[in-house]
Amino acid sequence: MKVGVISLGCAKNLVDTEVLLGKLKSSGVAIVSDPKKADVIIINTCGFIEPAKAESIDTILEFAESKKVIVMGCLVQRYREELEKEIPEAIAYFGTESWDAILEFLRLEPKEDIKRVLTTPRSYAYLKISEGCNRLCSFCAIPTIRGRHRSRPIEEIVEEAKYLADQGVKEICVVSQDTAYYGRDIYGRAHLINLLQELEKVQGIKWIRLLYLYPTEVGDELLYYMADAEKVIPYLDIPLQHISTSVLKSMRRGYDESFVRTFLDKVMKVLPHAVLRTTFIVGYPSETPQDFQKLLDFVQEGYFHWVGVFTYYQEENTHAYPLGDPIPKEEKEARKGELLKVQKEITYKKNLLMVGKTSDLLVDGFDEELGIVPVGRIYAQAPEVDGITYIESEKELKPGDVLRVKITQAKDYDLVAEHS
Repeated sequence: MKVGVISLGCAKNLVDTEVLLGKLKSSGVAIVSDPKKADVIIINTCGFIEPAKAESIDTILEFAESKKVIVMGCLVQRYREELEKEIPEAIAYFGTESWDAILEFLRLEPKEDIKRVLTTPRSYAYLKISEGCNRLCSFCAIPTIRGRHRSRPIEEIVEEAKYLADQGVKEICVVSQDTAYYGRDIYGRAHLINLLQELEKVQGIKWIRLLYLYPTEVGDELLYYMADAEKVIPYLDIPLQHISTSVLKSMRRGYDESFVRTFLDKVMKVLPHAVLRTTFIVGYPSETPQDFQKLLDFVQEGYFHWVGVFTYYQEENTHAYPLGDPIPKEEKEARKGELLKVQKEITYKKNLLMVGKTSDLLVDGFDEELGIVPVGRIYAQAPEVDGITYIESEKELKPGDVLRVKITQAKDYDLVAEHS
């Protein structure tokens, strides 16, 4: 049996896809990269917000008329009955974490102790430490899709990290819906530092990057640990969503503008070389022009190296759904564009400050256009979501190499560096 697998959505979804690939491979299935050559196509969907749902549905429709299509993941978890009714062309639908059920449907025997198949460059991999989320942010459907927070045991995570290191992985990107909440459900208190202490012992891993940290969970202890850590790099992905206290209150985020400013000042004091990434939502139902201007002014203060911006989407079964969607799409897109334009200038200025400095760099591969220019990332650049660094080198480089480079040029989002 030839099976093609298509993964949509976030890095956490990608890990689920890699687990599925490992189970399929161990059962004797031939995995093909070209869906046209597959007997069966499995699509791992995203159901987070409207554009992601649309992409998932379009992908199902694209292949279901000519191929046997199995659909799995978040979209199915959220809309299974509707999908089975509206798109009967798919031969089966499965929710999240349904790998063994898919194998059973395909009349394959699940094996024990299966290792996931990596689809990222060998230089880095995502390490999912928990599933689900206990928070009830007004705009978010994730808790209804993924369920309550469920941490994996430290021993299990460390074993997977050792496997990743054996595959040549140099950077582990720690992911979950709520990374700093890790351990509260199974150890009785936050246990992220305990986990990081064990991950730092894994031979071969050079960088540990923390993604998706809820701001109120990032305490002094974690910051001071990061300041002294050997492998945990000073990069924090902390989704703030807004700065206006009234908007944050309606979003049910559990903090206000004063908290955010005090928190950011503390981060920069403890970790003066920290690189901060955040995300914001514009066009939330209660966001006034004054609220947006406050957000714009806040971003202009230059705390962040990287900023992602989402326009608000009214999602069923969320606390914000009854608020409606009063702000026109055109206005939301205009606000998004204005915010990104301001951040683009800030990112460029921060990149300019890097010129002339030396830094460690992790080689990911080669440029997409010609496939000959080596590219990588310094610690300030997370994979897939941030900029990259083009490498000028007379030596032959390969993915996974860790180099000492000198930054020679800054672009809007990317850098150029030389390696001698």
